[in-house]
This record gives sequence, structure tokens and C-alpha cells, in this order.
Amino acid sequence: MKPNSIKLKCSTCGTEYSVDQIEYTCPLCGPLLGTLDVIYNYTEIGRKLTKDFLRKNPVFSLWRYLPILPVSQPTMIPDLHVGWTPVYRAVKLEEKWGVRNIRIKNDGVNPTASFKDRASAVAIVKAKEQNVAIVTAASTGNAASSWAAFAAISGLKNIIFVPKDAPRAKVAQLLIYGAEVLLVNGTYDDAFDLCCAAAEKWGWYNRSTAVNPYLAEGKKTAAFEICEQLEWEVPDYVFVPVGDGCIIQSVWKGFCEFYQLGLITRLPKLIGVQAEGSAPLVAAWENGASAVKPVIPKTVADSIAVGVPRDQLKALRAVRESGGMYIRVSDRDILSAIPLLARTTGVFAEPAAAAGLAGLRQLIDSGICKPHDTSLVLVTGNGLKDVDNALRAVENHPIEVENTLSGVAEKLSIISNK
Repeated sequence: MKPNSIKLKCSTCGTEYSVDQIEYTCPLCGPLLGTLDVIYNYTEIGRKLTKDFLRKNPVFSLWRYLPILPVSQPTMIPDLHVGWTPVYRAVKLEEKWGVRNIRIKNDGVNPTASFKDRASAVAIVKAKEQNVAIVTAASTGNAASSWAAFAAISGLKNIIFVPKDAPRAKVAQLLIYGAEVLLVNGTYDDAFDLCCAAAEKWGWYNRSTAVNPYLAEGKKTAAFEICEQLEWEVPDYVFVPVGDGCIIQSVWKGFCEFYQLGLITRLPKLIGVQAEGSAPLVAAWENGASAVKPVIPKTVADSIAVGVPRDQLKALRAVRESGGMYIRVSDRDILSAIPLLARTTGVFAEPAAAAGLAGLRQLIDSGICKPHDTSLVLVTGNGLKDVDNALRAVENHPIEVENTLSGVAEKLSIISNK
């Protein structure tokens, strides 16, 4: 194989396919267990993708890693700047919790304000390579709005399936980008199944999580960036909010690929954080199971409200291989983490994106994360995605005043006496 030449390998049975043989999942293992991994010629890639290559690379987006991305026609890469999102040191949190090294990677600054832009950037190139006219996806909101943006700038018709209770801000994004939005009377899992059935029946290009093997290739670039941004010093722990499991398995793939290429010398432990009202992967991890038992999700963190994780096999494998763990956090802890993150780092996160910080706090309190450990929290979406729950997360409220200085003074007096 040449660099950028790829094969697809079933994550369960190991059968390898050429990209011309198959598009989505392994026919031998089915859509849930037959998710595919993209496999490269790492020997050839290693000759080009070196620290020196990266040091001299003027591109500061996910496309700086083009030698290890599945793109055969770079001219089809969209103009939107995705990736190379900032990493901050959370000094105030370190002081508050008595630890040394907490880093925050803020993917809420991507074009549509979420981590999902990484996946969409790669997937839209694959769709354009196939010369499709209609694309689709199922989502709780973030993946959908991301996909809608990339479909819009690519001139493709986009049909989106979301659960009817998706946050208004996320639905608004979809409509602004011109997507046809179908509000499914059911859960995200219902929307997912309906989307896949429609895509198969009418031949639409399907961006849905886990089904499309190329999404992980965009998402893994977050791990590449972490390695570079921390000057090749890999964190001890990486905290990832988990719903379907695609992000956490993708981040693990990224770290493993850089390790295989000799760019890093050790691997982090991954901590998958789920809301306690939607924690099937936590239960499977605790029980040593290889597959999850479906649940009916109930959580304020809509982006990780998933009853049947579609990337469950690889998500469980990633955490086990890393020596990490899955943990559950309460909705109360998630909501508390939103203003805490904002007031100590300036980063405003939606509920799911704040789950990672809630998880870090839990492991510090339990003594699992030691004061000298380095921890990185992946913030996957901006807080403006879900303003209703942001308002639930704070105790302070706006104060109405008369349009006079005396009116202001009166209210300030009341505030100071509280």
C-alpha cells in the first residue's frame, strides 16, 4: 500500500476488506458488532510523518495530519478550519483541588462549536469522492449541526434525524444551515435506526456514528494534537465524555497510531465518563462484559444520552487496553461542573462536555488521580448549545433595576447583604 492507501478491518472477526468491497459495516458480524477500522501502511507513513515534518508543517488544522487520513483527493477538503483547538492549563482548578497538572482541551471552538466537526470534515470528503447528492445522519444534535454545515458548503442535500426533544439551539443550527430536519418521535436510538433504514433504502450517504468508519479518522486527530501541544509528554489520564463511544475509541486509536509510529513513548489511561442516567458502558465495564445491555437514557447531558452505544465494542476495548476505567457522574455533578469550568478557565461547556470535569473531580476526591498526575479533560461542545440547562446550572439570576443610579445603589445594597 501507498501512504493514504487503506483497508477496512472488522473490529470483531478481523476480516479485511478493500474500500471498494464494503462501505459501512462487516456483513459477517452485523451493524452493531461489525464496525470497521481504517488500516494504513504505517511503515510508509512513518517515513513521512515525523516530528521534523510536523515542526515544519505550516498547516494548523486537523489536515496537518493528512499523511494518516483516508483522503485520496485533497482538493475536496472543505475550507472550514477544524481542529488544532487550544489546550489550557487550569491553574485555578489545580489550586482549588490541590493537584499539579490539569489541562483542558476546548473543542467547543470548532466551526459549529463541537468536537463532531472533526468527523464531519473527513466524512464530507469521502461523500464528495463518491459523488453523492444526498447525505444523512442521526444525532442528538451536535453531529447533526456539524454535518449540516459541511453539507451546506459542499452543496449537498442533507436530511437529518434527531429525537424530538433535541435542544432548540441545536435544531436552530440545523435549520440555519438548510438541512431537512426530521424530529423523530422517540429517543436518539430510535432516530439512529430510522436514519440507517432510510439511508439503505434510498441510497443516501450515511454519516451516523460507528456505522461510518471514517468518522473515527477525523476524531483521532484530537489525540495527535494533544501529543504535539504537550510537547510529546502524554498525560497520565485523558477524560472523555461518552455516549455512543466513538470519540473515546477514536482518541485511543490516535494515541496508538502515534505510539506505533514512534512519536510518543507511552500511552495514557482513558477515563470514559457517562451520565449515571445513561451509563450502559459503565455497567458493562464493571461486569467485565464484552457487550452492553440497552438502557433507556435519562440525563440533562443530551449529547451522551445513548441507550445502545453504537461503538460499544471498540469503546470498551479502548478503555481496557489503556488500563483506564469507565465511571458515572450524576446530573447534579454535571451541572455543577459547568459554572466551575467557566469560572476557573473561561471555557463554557454544554452538559455533556462538562461531564469530563465532573469525572476528574470524582477521581481526585477518591484518590485515584494523585496530586502529581497529569490529567487532560476533553471539552467536546460549547455551552451555548444548551442554554436552558446552563441556566439550571447557576444559582444567580439577573436582577431588574430602575434606570437610575439610586436604583442601582439600592440593588447593590441588597446584594452585599446577602
